[in-house]
Amino acid sequence: MVSTFHGLETARRGMMTQQSALYTTGHNIANASTPGYTRQRVNFTQTNPYPSPGLNTAKIPGQVGTGVEAGTIQRVRESFLDVQFRGEQTKTSYWDTRANALGKMEEILNEPSKTGLANTLNQFWQSLQDLAANPEDQGARSVVRQRGVMVANTFNYLSNSLTAIKDDFGKQISVTVKAVNSLSDQISKINKQISEIEPVGYLPNDLYDERDRLIDELSKYVEIKVHPPKSSGGDSLPVAEGILDISIVGPNGAEEKLIEGSKFKEISVDPATDSDNDGVNDQLTGPLTSIQLSGQAISFMPSGEMKGLIESYGYMDGSVEKGIYSKMLDDLDKMAYSFANQFNNVHNQGYTLKTSTEDSVQGGDFFVPFTGTGANAHKGAAATISVSSNIENLSHIAVSTVEGESGNGYNATNLANVKNADFGKLAGFPITAGSIQSFYESLIGSMGVDSQEAIRMADNSSVLKDSVDNRRQSVSAVSLDEEMTNMIKFQHAYNGSARMITVLDEMLDRIINGLGTGGR
Repeated sequence: MVSTFHGLETARRGMMTQQSALYTTGHNIANASTPGYTRQRVNFTQTNPYPSPGLNTAKIPGQVGTGVEAGTIQRVRESFLDVQFRGEQTKTSYWDTRANALGKMEEILNEPSKTGLANTLNQFWQSLQDLAANPEDQGARSVVRQRGVMVANTFNYLSNSLTAIKDDFGKQISVTVKAVNSLSDQISKINKQISEIEPVGYLPNDLYDERDRLIDELSKYVEIKVHPPKSSGGDSLPVAEGILDISIVGPNGAEEKLIEGSKFKEISVDPATDSDNDGVNDQLTGPLTSIQLSGQAISFMPSGEMKGLIESYGYMDGSVEKGIYSKMLDDLDKMAYSFANQFNNVHNQGYTLKTSTEDSVQGGDFFVPFTGTGANAHKGAAATISVSSNIENLSHIAVSTVEGESGNGYNATNLANVKNADFGKLAGFPITAGSIQSFYESLIGSMGVDSQEAIRMADNSSVLKDSVDNRRQSVSAVSLDEEMTNMIKFQHAYNGSARMITVLDEMLDRIINGLGTGGR
């Protein structure tokens, strides 16, 4: 037989459960603006009905409900959207970094413009043509020398500026390495905390939120894979999210474990120095040769911001150095080396101006010759190119093709024609095809195309990331309108349970205080 006080217990359970739901609603509202917070809900479950099946089961028409209880307080989150968001964030970070690197390069090269290298070279060629028409004019000779100095200074400026930006990317790599290691450390510590709380039957929702927030941030720097959760054991609830292992992912699905439970591997780069004496080599000292996890090199370069920074700074692919800035600096060196050497070759074939103090002699070097040898002879040419001190004497500019003919300006024309010389037909030059002008136009064109592609891909990736994030927020974020609706709903349910207790109290009062008083 059901107890006389059965209804009171059922109503009490209703009140307590609705109260828990109201508390959870208040928690959601309080954290509506908290970064990374996931709204929570109380999972209502019916308590076991009375009576339970058995040999001595009470003979009543059927089982009677005994009320409700708050089974668990669970986060409302869809893991599939998390995976999508992290993947899109990795792509967006990579293309944003690449677009930023190319944008800075465009600002330095500043083409087309009146101050760029192309216009400076054009002014130099024009000054030579002017000198060819007036080979004895000291003013025209002075302009040629000054324009030559401008060309050398422009090469120097471009090389030094690009090198400075490249070094900045190297420093950003150091910051990224520290950020990845810090995030890995924090995630592993949260894994440890979760493994201590879940076995006693609780759901550490706030720790789950913080872990997901850190994983989201980690996905910005490198591409990651979050493995299916591992149980914490003990009395962990079926809906407990467990311990997460995380791997770094490379091309073709290659993986390397970064975080395993409460342990993680520190990421480092090579060749590098330890910038802050924390035992991790993070400051690159040259083109990247490998990325390491706890001292062991991995076989791939992860995507994300780190890849964008490394590609900007420079890396070794076998014996070949690659990278956005490494390639541009190398191409500028090739251009400066080829330009200066060929110009010197033609200048050496001409003759200087005969004066009252000097005879006409075969011209020397216009630009200071480079001393490098071998396949890397051009390295550093753009940074060091300069006009020879011999040309400080304007009469030493060799514009004549015949010794002693001061009015002969044919060699000045030959010097101006260096602009259109096909370096593919000249031995010993790193430019293997085309002219100086076409080579530089190709550099600028390729840079522009790469920059446009990076901007377009960054925009596309950002749109996809925002779309996924909006869907994720529609599931997990706090809606104040929805929470206010829930608050009213739970409040009415609470009031209903309270009213039920009032009714039952009146019934019990009648039974206890009213029965047996008849005839008094």
